Amino acid sequence: MPEADTTEDEAPQRVFSGYGVASAVLGVVAVAAIVLGTLIWSGHRNASDERAYQTRVMSAAADWTGVLINMNVDNVDASLRKLHDGTVGQLNSDFEAAITPYRAVVRTLNARTTGQIESVSFESVHHDLDPQQGQRQAALPPELARRTDTVLVIATSVSENAGDKPATVRWNLRLGISEVDGKLLISRLESLR
Repeated sequence: MPEADTTEDEAPQRVFSGYGVASAVLGVVAVAAIVLGTLIWSGHRNASDERAYQTRVMSAAADWTGVLINMNVDNVDASLRKLHDGTVGQLNSDFEAAITPYRAVVRTLNARTTGQIESVSFESVHHDLDPQQGQRQAALPPELARRTDTVLVIATSVSENAGDKPATVRWNLRLGISEVDGKLLISRLESLR
């Protein structure tokens, strides 16, 4: 029986071995895992930075409100100066006109006030609709503030006048907190009912 000649055309040449294909697939999976890990880490880092910023905003709102609700006849001028220094925008411009009656009441009543912050929360809006007539506008133009956030503060203060029963005042405030030149300042003050 004669031996058959085999030529290169008859024996197929393999370009990729099974190990080559497996290593290519593992390489693609490794690259995808690295990309996914980077995306998850970046998302976590961004969320962590945002939570830290929101904590600073709520702290600024609580500090400012603490000065407001603990104002006494002895410290009214220093408190009002501190409150005014912590404002920006229209609230800063109209501060004296808005606060003059309150200053007069504190001095006339000769009251001792002790306040306590009960709750501070971050108000979030999950849609960006164009503002309609009657809706709140941004506290400051974007060129002045890097961003403006809204914080809700619930507080209680007890005022004691000489000889009278203590009077409890409930504070429900919505504050606009704007970041201007790296500082957190109050740009809007609303009393809620």
